[in-house]
Amino acid sequence: MVKGTSRRVVVVDSPDPELFEQAIFIVRNDAFSREGVTPEQVVSEACRVARSCAPPRRWRWRELPALCYAALGAGVIGLAWLVAALL
Repeated sequence: MVKGTSRRVVVVDSPDPELFEQAIFIVRNDAFSREGVTPEQVVSEACRVARSCAPPRRWRWRELPALCYAALGAGVIGLAWLVAALL
């Protein structure tokens, strides 16, 4: 439904783009008329809420740096060489 009113919104990019692209917050008309409320505070609160609603990030193998893969491969080869030398 489309209304003919003008609204202020804050659009925040999702912290987890696999589920959501953006979060859209509709700001109350009287939000900036209160004392001490700045636009930066409103945006930071919207970012905080968007982060709290996102599921916790899972650890993924793909996020390991290449140096970790190289060290793991060297360790496996070293272990295989040690086992072969002892037998």
